[in-house]
Amino acid sequence: MSISLQKGQKVSLSKERAGLAKVTVGLGWDEAAKASKGGLLGALFGGGGQSIDCDASAFLLQDGKLISKGDIVYYRNLNHSSGTVTHMGDNLTGEGDGDDEQIVLDLASIPSKYDRIVIAVNIYQATERNQHFGMIKNAFVRIVDQRNNQELCRYNLTEDYSGQLAMIFGEVYRKDGEWNFNAVGQGTQDAGIDALARRFK
Repeated sequence: MSISLQKGQKVSLSKERAGLAKVTVGLGWDEAAKASKGGLLGALFGGGGQSIDCDASAFLLQDGKLISKGDIVYYRNLNHSSGTVTHMGDNLTGEGDGDDEQIVLDLASIPSKYDRIVIAVNIYQATERNQHFGMIKNAFVRIVDQRNNQELCRYNLTEDYSGQLAMIFGEVYRKDGEWNFNAVGQGTQDAGIDALARRFK
């Protein structure tokens, strides 16, 4: 049975599940309903309103630090050099049900020097398009066991993130030999992957 998490809550992934190896981190979101062109809301969406393109990324940290740009897995670097973290591709609109983007983690094989994998999402060209996370609804992150497609836990982001350009959804971290998940839900003003990366230097 999937565990529904609140912001800041942590849960063990591997302790109760012998042999847990590969998991899928699924991320989803919907665009909030647009107003008709014109008017205040129309202006907020930049007039005609381009679709909001959210990009998921995974930062592999060593002792809580990002050591190399190669340790960022995102739409321009879909596969980590270790072969243990894979981005399944970019979704440009967030339309449709279910996961909008997925990142696969081979927890059993991730090199021991990596102790934390931060899962974040930023809005592509947020500043140029005058878009922010207040225009997003139904955002969630979930962890799925690939062996049986069973959802282990889910975190639905329910706060108002107006004005935030990026979001740290959660983090998968190693402690005492076990993998855990922390529901972070932290909005940031980082306009892009590079700005987010500086947060972990």
